Amino acid sequence: MDQLPSTQCLRTFETAARLLNFTRTAEELNLTQGAVSHQIRELETTLSVRLFDRKARGLGLTDAGKAYLPFVREALERLRSGAESLRRDRQDRVLTVTMSPNFANKWLVPRLGEFAETHPEIDLRISASRQHVDFAADGIDLGIRHGTGDWPHLQVTRLCVEWFFPVCSAAYEAAHDISGPSDLAQCRLLHDQERSRWREWLAAFGAPGAVAGEGPIFSDTSLAIDAAVAGQGVALARSALAVLDLNAGRLVRPMKDSVPAAIAYWIVCPKGASELPSICAFRTWLLAEAERDQGVALPRGEGG
Repeated sequence: MDQLPSTQCLRTFETAARLLNFTRTAEELNLTQGAVSHQIRELETTLSVRLFDRKARGLGLTDAGKAYLPFVREALERLRSGAESLRRDRQDRVLTVTMSPNFANKWLVPRLGEFAETHPEIDLRISASRQHVDFAADGIDLGIRHGTGDWPHLQVTRLCVEWFFPVCSAAYEAAHDISGPSDLAQCRLLHDQERSRWREWLAAFGAPGAVAGEGPIFSDTSLAIDAAVAGQGVALARSALAVLDLNAGRLVRPMKDSVPAAIAYWIVCPKGASELPSICAFRTWLLAEAERDQGVALPRGEGG
């Protein structure tokens, strides 16, 4: 026999052999009774053998049908097992990571090409959210959080410490002759929603605080940094969010004065998943990238 039976015909045969009723078989497979009868006839024609006895008192398997049934069940089970194996393999390759839009935009996304090249086996999914997610309910494997690191129900690894310092474009620095905190009185200050940060930073260096209340406010720190790149003023940047722009020369630090941030970035995941290969690979890559940043955004000795 050169022609193999179709999988649909085999599935219909197995169901009908189990139920011995074409009407119930049609209901279970969401087919019409006519479609079930047609598929059984097609299978019998392909095999050149009768599989069912159709009698007034009901449906029964012929001797050929009884002999054939174990082979069909084994074949269907192997097909199901193969499909499940492929699904599991696909799921193991998918890594879904959550973080804030600020971090995604200014730190992670510009670097992802390198990770994709070195780890083509990982199907990375990025979910940017301002809220902390429920890992299980939201289908998240790993997160990058900004905070104190006090999440006892999670596996926590510090990614990087942060410092606050002024940044602006090289052209803006040259036009305003900025060399120290007191020179910021003549500058337009760019704020995120935490407007008090500039006031606190200026107070830490004994600079005039009146200018801290002036200047536009942006909903995200990354937007304030982008405005600084565009030459619109001086932003008070967090080191992690400014490092790539500093490295590329889009931003400069007009002065080296900085203050440490009270919180940091952390890599977090459920404790039971911390040693999964995809999570280990991504965590190792993140830590290597953060280590490479040291010395770019921070003066010597500030990295901690």
